[in-house]
This record gives sequence, structure tokens and C-alpha cells, in this order.
Amino acid sequence: MSRKKISIIGAGNVGATCAHWLAQKELADIVMLDIVEGLAAGKGLDLFESSPVGGFDVGFTGTCDYQATGGSDIVIITSGLPRKPGMSRDDLLKANTRIVTEVTQQVVAHSPDTFLIIVSNPLDAMTYVAAKVSGFPKNRVMGMAGILDTARYRSFIAQALGVSVTDISAMLLGGHGDDMVPLPRYTTIAGIPLTELLADRQIEAIVERTRRGGTEIVNLLKNGSAFYAPSAAAAEMAEAILKDKKRVLPCCAWCQDEYGAGGCFVGVPVILGGGGVEKVIELKLTDQEKQFFDASVSHVKELTGQVDKLL
Repeated sequence: MSRKKISIIGAGNVGATCAHWLAQKELADIVMLDIVEGLAAGKGLDLFESSPVGGFDVGFTGTCDYQATGGSDIVIITSGLPRKPGMSRDDLLKANTRIVTEVTQQVVAHSPDTFLIIVSNPLDAMTYVAAKVSGFPKNRVMGMAGILDTARYRSFIAQALGVSVTDISAMLLGGHGDDMVPLPRYTTIAGIPLTELLADRQIEAIVERTRRGGTEIVNLLKNGSAFYAPSAAAAEMAEAILKDKKRVLPCCAWCQDEYGAGGCFVGVPVILGGGGVEKVIELKLTDQEKQFFDASVSHVKELTGQVDKLL
């Protein structure tokens, strides 16, 4: 029986690290593609040479040719310019719209039945670009954001409480940016509500740090942006699809009537399985939570409105 195939477009820090996470999970053979001659081939070979030490049996291909991606079960798009200090995710809109458009056209030509996982920023808008350009059913196009943002949120909570990150379950809504909406009410530690273990001011500080989690790393790195956590989140999504795990995860997914979003890609809890985004789960929100979510949706729609003018 042949292995599954996952192609990663972009062999920079996010793409190459994602390939590493996926290889460790032995989910599929991996194709890395990058327009820089030799970059994907070199990193792919290096990863392959690590497999005897890591103990994983996975095929690696590094290429500049989209033909090698043909027949992919999943394609993870990481292509695009990274953020630099002083830049917002929105600043990347024009350049990355062009890049993601070109990439998606090539991917669809060679893998018409694939699932698309978008990592490029600004995340919600680039997921919209991939969906519009591909013409795929909405369940087959999704963005990696909520898993990353909740991972940051959970990490900070674990640090504050001095407990294991594995015991923390959290949920988050909205766009991938400074107006994301963490939900302390739906956050628990081994079933214990977060609100019983931390004071409101402590929770608010963690929420604010989560919103600015990407910026914090950009400012520290100076010449790059986060890649370990984003790539791990994308790999978790790929695993949920290929293993049909029916995971309940926060992802950037298409919402029409759900949450009154009125047609946009935005972060919501979904059931992620063999059918891709199989269901959007609607939570009951307080008036304040709904207000924050609506503001986030409004911002996402501003960006997609600009995208429509570019496409």
C-alpha cells in the first residue's frame, strides 16, 4: 500500500520545521517545494539523513517543480514574506496575496482533490485567497491560526499556574491578529475552570500576551518570525485529517450563518477529520464575547475586501 503524500510549499523556517514535525509522526511521504534553487532539496536531504536517528521511515523530496507535488493528499502553504519588527500581519497583504494566488493555481493544477492548509499571513485573508483561487469546496480549505493561538494561551497559563501544559484545554475565536478573542470561560485545567484558579487581572494579562504572541517573537528575533509553534499547529491539522481523528480544534474556517459571520474565513472551533472541516461548532457567547468576535470579523472582512480588489 502506497503512503499518503503531504506537500509543503515554502521551505523556509516554517515549512522545513513543519516537515520535521510531520516526519516524526510518520504521517506521509513529504514533498518540500521552494522557488529558491536547492533550498528544499538541501533541507529535504538533511531531514532524510536525520531519519535513522529519529527512527522514522518517511520519503523526502525537495524540489522547485510543482509536478513533484502531484496527487498530494494535503498541501500546506507557508509561502510568503515573513513579518519584521514594526510590521503588522496586514502590512503583508498585497505581496502575499500575489504569492498565495500563484502558489494555489499551481497546487490545484497538480492536486485537484487535495486539502489546503494555509499558514501564510495575514492568515484569514490568505485562506480566503486560496479558497477563491482554488474554487474548492469550503471544507477543503482552512487556515492554521486557532491552534497556534490557543497553544500560546495554554503555554502562558501553564507557566502562571506551574502545571503541565497537557492538562490545559482552551478555546479561542476570531481573526489571527490583535483582535483575536480568547475565551477564559471555556478554558479549563483538568476540568477546573480557569476563573477559579487565576484572578481576573491575571487572566487579562495572559489574554493580552496571547494576542501579541507573534509580535513578541518578531521583536525578539529581529529578522524573522515564529516557526516552531506555527508549524507544529499545521502538522496537528494534517494529522487530524489523514487519520480522520474528528478532533475539535480552533481553525480558520468558512462561516456563513454560523456566529452570524455572514460569509468569511475566521477562527472558530471545528470538527476536523477525513472530510476536512466537517462541522463548525457554535458556542453560546456572552454579549461582550459576541461584541469582540463581531469586531474581529469586521476587521477580517476589511482585509478580504482589499483582497477582492487585488484578485
